[in-house]
Amino acid sequence: MGTRKKLRLGTRKSALALAQSSWVKERIEVYWPDVKVDLRKISTRGDKILNVPLAKVGGKGLFVKEIEDAILRGDADIAVHSLKDVPSELPEGLEVTIFPRREDPRDAVISRDGLKLEELPRGAKIGTSSLRRMAQLKATRPDLEIASLRGNLDTRLRKLDNGQYDAIILAAAGLRRLGMEQRITQLLDPKVMLPAVGQGALGIEFRSKDTEVRQILSSIHHDETAICVKAERAFLAKLEGGCQFPLAALAQLKGDTLYIEGMLGNEAGTVVIRMDREGTPDRPEFLGTALGEEVLAAGGTEILKEIYGAN
Repeated sequence: MGTRKKLRLGTRKSALALAQSSWVKERIEVYWPDVKVDLRKISTRGDKILNVPLAKVGGKGLFVKEIEDAILRGDADIAVHSLKDVPSELPEGLEVTIFPRREDPRDAVISRDGLKLEELPRGAKIGTSSLRRMAQLKATRPDLEIASLRGNLDTRLRKLDNGQYDAIILAAAGLRRLGMEQRITQLLDPKVMLPAVGQGALGIEFRSKDTEVRQILSSIHHDETAICVKAERAFLAKLEGGCQFPLAALAQLKGDTLYIEGMLGNEAGTVVIRMDREGTPDRPEFLGTALGEEVLAAGGTEILKEIYGAN
Protein backbone atom coordinates (compact mmCIF):
# COMPACT_ATOMS: atom_id res chain seq x y z
CA MET A 1 0.00 0.00 0.00
CA GLY A 2 3.01 2.31 -0.07
CA THR A 3 2.59 5.09 2.53
CA ARG A 4 0.88 4.18 5.76
CA LYS A 5 -2.90 4.21 5.28
CA LYS A 6 -5.12 5.83 7.88
CA LEU A 7 -8.52 4.44 8.86
CA ARG A 8 -10.76 6.66 10.96
CA LEU A 9 -12.89 4.63 13.35
CA GLY A 10 -16.02 6.38 14.68
CA THR A 11 -16.89 5.28 18.21
CA ARG A 12 -19.15 6.18 21.10
CA LYS A 13 -17.36 7.63 24.13
CA SER A 14 -18.41 5.00 26.68
CA ALA A 15 -15.74 2.79 28.26
CA LEU A 16 -17.23 -0.28 26.60
CA ALA A 17 -17.43 1.29 23.12
CA LEU A 18 -13.82 2.46 23.44
CA ALA A 19 -12.69 -0.98 24.62
CA GLN A 20 -14.43 -2.67 21.67
CA SER A 21 -13.07 -0.13 19.17
CA SER A 22 -9.55 -0.42 20.60
CA TRP A 23 -9.75 -4.22 20.36
CA VAL A 24 -10.67 -3.95 16.64
CA LYS A 25 -7.98 -1.29 16.06
CA GLU A 26 -5.31 -3.62 17.53
CA ARG A 27 -6.47 -6.60 15.44
CA ILE A 28 -6.43 -4.58 12.20
CA GLU A 29 -2.97 -3.15 12.92
CA VAL A 30 -1.58 -6.64 13.65
CA TYR A 31 -2.81 -7.96 10.27
CA TRP A 32 -1.98 -4.76 8.37
CA PRO A 33 1.18 -3.14 9.79
CA ASP A 34 0.96 -0.34 7.20
CA VAL A 35 -2.53 0.68 8.35
CA LYS A 36 -3.00 3.12 11.24
CA VAL A 37 -6.42 3.24 12.88
CA ASP A 38 -7.43 6.52 14.57
CA LEU A 39 -10.35 6.55 17.02
CA ARG A 40 -12.86 9.40 16.55
CA LYS A 41 -15.21 9.88 19.52
CA ILE A 42 -18.81 10.75 18.62
CA SER A 43 -21.82 11.40 20.91
CA THR A 44 -25.08 9.65 19.98
CA ARG A 45 -28.64 10.45 20.95
CA GLY A 46 -28.83 7.32 23.09
CA ASP A 47 -25.82 8.54 25.09
CA LYS A 48 -27.43 11.92 25.78
CA ILE A 49 -30.89 10.78 26.92
CA LEU A 50 -30.23 9.05 30.22
CA ASN A 51 -33.30 9.88 32.31
CA VAL A 52 -35.85 7.98 30.20
CA PRO A 53 -36.19 4.18 29.78
CA LEU A 54 -34.88 3.14 26.35
CA ALA A 55 -38.25 1.76 25.24
CA LYS A 56 -39.86 5.17 25.82
CA VAL A 57 -37.24 7.09 23.81
CA GLY A 58 -38.32 5.22 20.67
CA GLY A 59 -36.67 5.17 17.29
CA LYS A 60 -34.28 2.60 15.96
CA GLY A 61 -30.55 3.17 15.90
CA LEU A 62 -30.37 5.34 19.01
CA PHE A 63 -26.69 4.50 19.47
CA VAL A 64 -25.60 4.44 15.84
CA LYS A 65 -27.23 7.22 13.78
CA GLU A 66 -24.71 10.01 14.45
CA ILE A 67 -21.82 7.64 13.76
CA GLU A 68 -23.45 6.46 10.52
CA ASP A 69 -23.89 10.11 9.46
CA ALA A 70 -20.15 10.66 10.05
CA ILE A 71 -19.27 7.67 7.81
CA LEU A 72 -21.64 8.87 5.08
CA ARG A 73 -20.13 12.40 5.25
CA GLY A 74 -16.62 10.95 5.01
CA ASP A 75 -15.59 12.09 8.53
CA ALA A 76 -15.10 8.45 9.55
CA ASP A 77 -14.36 5.28 7.55
CA ILE A 78 -15.59 2.51 9.84
CA ALA A 79 -17.53 2.01 13.05
CA VAL A 80 -17.56 -0.81 15.60
CA HIS A 81 -21.02 -1.43 17.03
CA SER A 82 -22.43 -3.79 19.61
CA LEU A 83 -24.50 -5.68 17.07
CA LYS A 84 -27.56 -5.68 19.33
CA ASP A 85 -27.71 -1.85 18.91
CA VAL A 86 -27.77 -2.02 15.09
CA PRO A 87 -31.22 -1.83 13.42
CA SER A 88 -32.08 -4.47 10.82
CA GLU A 89 -32.29 -1.77 8.11
CA LEU A 90 -29.21 0.33 7.37
CA PRO A 91 -28.83 3.66 5.54
CA GLU A 92 -28.26 3.50 1.77
CA GLY A 93 -24.55 3.11 0.99
CA LEU A 94 -23.53 1.50 4.30
CA GLU A 95 -23.21 -2.14 5.28
CA VAL A 96 -22.47 -4.23 8.36
CA THR A 97 -21.03 -7.43 6.91
CA ILE A 98 -17.85 -7.91 8.94
CA PHE A 99 -18.27 -9.75 12.24
CA PRO A 100 -15.27 -10.56 14.46
CA ARG A 101 -15.45 -13.66 16.69
CA ARG A 102 -18.38 -13.42 19.10
CA GLU A 103 -17.94 -13.07 22.87
CA ASP A 104 -20.22 -14.94 25.29
CA PRO A 105 -23.81 -14.07 24.23
CA ARG A 106 -25.39 -14.79 27.62
CA ASP A 107 -26.86 -12.41 30.19
CA ALA A 108 -25.23 -12.13 33.59
CA VAL A 109 -26.69 -11.55 37.05
CA ILE A 110 -24.63 -9.29 39.28
CA SER A 111 -26.03 -9.33 42.79
CA ARG A 112 -24.91 -7.44 45.88
CA ASP A 113 -25.01 -10.42 48.20
CA GLY A 114 -23.73 -12.99 45.72
CA LEU A 115 -27.17 -14.57 45.32
CA LYS A 116 -28.19 -16.27 42.08
CA LEU A 117 -31.48 -15.38 40.37
CA GLU A 118 -33.31 -18.34 41.91
CA GLU A 119 -31.92 -17.48 45.39
CA LEU A 120 -33.04 -13.84 45.52
CA PRO A 121 -35.72 -13.30 48.18
CA ARG A 122 -39.31 -12.44 47.24
CA GLY A 123 -39.68 -8.76 46.42
CA ALA A 124 -35.96 -8.27 45.74
CA LYS A 125 -35.35 -5.30 43.45
CA ILE A 126 -33.67 -6.18 40.16
CA GLY A 127 -32.52 -3.54 37.68
CA THR A 128 -32.68 -3.66 33.88
CA SER A 129 -33.70 -1.27 31.11
CA SER A 130 -34.47 -4.08 28.66
CA LEU A 131 -38.07 -5.10 27.94
CA ARG A 132 -36.68 -8.44 26.71
CA ARG A 133 -35.12 -9.12 30.11
CA MET A 134 -38.19 -7.81 31.96
CA ALA A 135 -40.58 -10.12 30.10
CA GLN A 136 -38.43 -13.20 30.73
CA LEU A 137 -37.84 -12.26 34.38
CA LYS A 138 -41.59 -11.93 34.93
CA ALA A 139 -42.03 -15.40 33.45
CA THR A 140 -39.48 -17.01 35.82
CA ARG A 141 -39.66 -14.79 38.94
CA PRO A 142 -42.95 -12.84 38.95
CA ASP A 143 -42.39 -12.13 42.66
CA LEU A 144 -39.38 -9.84 42.03
CA GLU A 145 -39.63 -6.07 41.74
CA ILE A 146 -38.22 -5.05 38.35
CA ALA A 147 -36.96 -1.47 38.19
CA SER A 148 -35.62 0.55 35.26
CA LEU A 149 -31.84 0.90 35.10
CA ARG A 150 -30.06 3.23 32.66
CA GLY A 151 -26.54 4.57 32.26
CA ASN A 152 -23.25 3.09 31.13
CA LEU A 153 -21.80 -0.03 32.70
CA ASP A 154 -19.90 1.77 35.46
CA THR A 155 -22.98 3.79 36.40
CA ARG A 156 -25.15 0.68 36.58
CA LEU A 157 -22.66 -1.16 38.78
CA ARG A 158 -22.33 1.90 41.04
CA LYS A 159 -26.13 2.04 41.49
CA LEU A 160 -26.06 -1.62 42.51
CA ASP A 161 -23.17 -1.08 44.94
CA ASN A 162 -24.97 1.95 46.44
CA GLY A 163 -27.87 -0.28 47.41
CA GLN A 164 -30.42 1.00 44.88
CA TYR A 165 -30.87 -2.58 43.61
CA ASP A 166 -30.41 -6.07 45.04
CA ALA A 167 -29.26 -7.35 41.64
CA ILE A 168 -28.89 -6.15 38.08
CA ILE A 169 -28.70 -7.95 34.74
CA LEU A 170 -26.09 -7.04 32.15
CA ALA A 171 -24.64 -8.65 29.02
CA ALA A 172 -21.74 -10.90 30.01
CA ALA A 173 -19.78 -9.80 26.91
CA GLY A 174 -19.53 -6.18 28.03
CA LEU A 175 -18.21 -7.15 31.46
CA ARG A 176 -15.66 -9.52 29.89
CA ARG A 177 -14.47 -6.91 27.37
CA LEU A 178 -13.89 -4.44 30.21
CA GLY A 179 -12.04 -7.02 32.30
CA MET A 180 -14.80 -7.03 34.93
CA GLU A 181 -15.98 -10.62 34.70
CA GLN A 182 -15.16 -11.11 38.39
CA ARG A 183 -18.34 -9.08 39.06
CA ILE A 184 -20.52 -11.79 37.50
CA THR A 185 -22.54 -13.73 40.09
CA GLN A 186 -24.26 -16.03 37.59
CA LEU A 187 -24.38 -16.59 33.83
CA LEU A 188 -28.00 -17.18 32.83
CA ASP A 189 -28.80 -20.21 30.72
CA PRO A 190 -30.48 -19.12 27.45
CA LYS A 191 -33.38 -21.40 28.45
CA VAL A 192 -34.07 -18.94 31.27
CA MET A 193 -32.96 -15.72 29.57
CA LEU A 194 -32.68 -15.78 25.78
CA PRO A 195 -30.22 -13.05 24.74
CA ALA A 196 -30.83 -10.08 22.47
CA VAL A 197 -30.29 -10.54 18.74
CA GLY A 198 -26.56 -10.25 18.12
CA GLN A 199 -25.66 -10.00 21.82
CA GLY A 200 -21.95 -10.53 22.39
CA ALA A 201 -21.17 -9.90 18.72
CA LEU A 202 -19.61 -6.84 17.13
CA GLY A 203 -20.61 -5.56 13.70
CA ILE A 204 -18.28 -3.35 11.69
CA GLU A 205 -19.97 -0.77 9.49
CA PHE A 206 -18.38 0.84 6.45
CA ARG A 207 -19.23 2.37 3.07
CA SER A 208 -20.22 -0.35 0.59
CA LYS A 209 -18.11 1.18 -2.17
CA ASP A 210 -14.88 1.09 -0.12
CA THR A 211 -13.37 -2.11 -1.50
CA GLU A 212 -9.96 -1.48 0.07
CA VAL A 213 -11.55 -1.05 3.52
CA ARG A 214 -13.56 -4.22 2.97
CA GLN A 215 -10.34 -6.11 2.17
CA ILE A 216 -8.62 -4.79 5.31
CA LEU A 217 -11.60 -5.69 7.52
CA SER A 218 -12.01 -9.18 6.04
CA SER A 219 -8.89 -10.27 7.95
CA ILE A 220 -10.79 -10.05 11.28
CA HIS A 221 -14.05 -11.60 9.99
CA HIS A 222 -15.25 -14.82 11.69
CA ASP A 223 -17.44 -17.07 9.52
CA GLU A 224 -19.25 -18.97 12.29
CA THR A 225 -20.22 -15.73 14.05
CA ALA A 226 -21.45 -14.31 10.73
CA ILE A 227 -23.68 -17.33 10.05
CA CYS A 228 -25.28 -17.16 13.51
CA VAL A 229 -25.89 -13.41 13.61
CA LYS A 230 -27.30 -13.39 10.06
CA ALA A 231 -29.94 -15.91 11.16
CA GLU A 232 -30.75 -13.85 14.28
CA ARG A 233 -30.96 -10.57 12.35
CA ALA A 234 -33.25 -12.14 9.73
CA PHE A 235 -35.56 -13.14 12.60
CA LEU A 236 -35.38 -9.55 13.90
CA ALA A 237 -36.15 -8.12 10.46
CA LYS A 238 -39.18 -10.41 10.03
CA LEU A 239 -40.61 -9.12 13.31
CA GLU A 240 -39.62 -5.50 12.54
CA GLY A 241 -37.88 -5.41 15.90
CA GLY A 242 -36.26 -2.50 17.66
CA CYS A 243 -35.61 -1.78 21.34
CA GLN A 244 -39.30 -1.19 21.93
CA PHE A 245 -40.57 -4.66 22.67
CA PRO A 246 -39.44 -7.97 24.17
CA LEU A 247 -37.66 -9.86 21.41
CA ALA A 248 -34.77 -12.31 21.62
CA ALA A 249 -32.94 -14.85 19.49
CA LEU A 250 -29.86 -17.02 19.66
CA ALA A 251 -28.43 -19.08 16.82
CA GLN A 252 -25.72 -21.70 17.36
CA LEU A 253 -23.77 -23.78 14.88
CA LYS A 254 -23.22 -27.36 15.98
CA GLY A 255 -21.42 -29.45 13.37
CA ASP A 256 -23.33 -29.11 10.10
CA THR A 257 -26.55 -27.95 11.76
CA LEU A 258 -27.62 -24.39 12.55
CA TYR A 259 -30.01 -24.08 15.49
CA ILE A 260 -31.98 -20.94 16.26
CA GLU A 261 -34.33 -20.15 19.11
CA GLY A 262 -36.50 -17.04 19.10
CA MET A 263 -38.74 -15.27 21.59
CA LEU A 264 -41.40 -12.58 21.34
CA GLY A 265 -43.37 -11.29 24.30
CA ASN A 266 -45.84 -8.57 25.11
CA GLU A 267 -44.83 -5.56 27.21
CA ALA A 268 -46.55 -6.88 30.34
CA GLY A 269 -44.63 -10.15 30.14
CA THR A 270 -47.91 -12.08 30.37
CA VAL A 271 -47.53 -13.63 26.91
CA VAL A 272 -44.19 -15.07 25.80
CA ILE A 273 -43.85 -17.10 22.59
CA ARG A 274 -40.67 -19.19 22.31
CA MET A 275 -39.95 -21.39 19.32
CA ASP A 276 -36.94 -22.98 17.67
CA ARG A 277 -35.86 -24.36 14.32
CA GLU A 278 -32.86 -26.04 12.79
CA GLY A 279 -31.46 -25.99 9.29
CA THR A 280 -28.28 -25.85 7.24
CA PRO A 281 -25.68 -23.12 7.79
CA ASP A 282 -25.59 -22.17 4.08
CA ARG A 283 -28.95 -20.34 4.33
CA PRO A 284 -28.96 -18.57 7.72
CA GLU A 285 -31.28 -15.75 6.62
CA PHE A 286 -33.84 -18.25 5.35
CA LEU A 287 -33.80 -20.05 8.71
CA GLY A 288 -34.21 -16.84 10.74
CA THR A 289 -37.02 -15.59 8.50
CA ALA A 290 -38.83 -18.95 8.70
CA LEU A 291 -38.66 -18.89 12.50
CA GLY A 292 -40.02 -15.34 12.48
CA GLU A 293 -42.95 -16.47 10.34
CA GLU A 294 -43.68 -19.33 12.76
CA VAL A 295 -43.68 -16.96 15.74
CA LEU A 296 -46.01 -14.55 13.93
CA ALA A 297 -48.39 -17.40 13.10
CA ALA A 298 -48.32 -18.63 16.72
CA GLY A 299 -49.70 -15.36 18.09
CA GLY A 300 -46.87 -12.95 17.36
CA THR A 301 -49.00 -10.92 14.95
CA GLU A 302 -51.45 -10.15 17.77
CA ILE A 303 -48.61 -9.13 20.09
CA LEU A 304 -47.19 -6.74 17.47
CA LYS A 305 -50.65 -5.24 16.80
CA GLU A 306 -51.07 -4.65 20.54
CA ILE A 307 -47.61 -3.05 20.82
CA TYR A 308 -47.81 -0.85 17.74
CA GLY A 309 -51.37 0.10 18.56
CA ALA A 310 -50.26 1.28 22.02
CA ASN A 311 -47.24 3.30 20.81
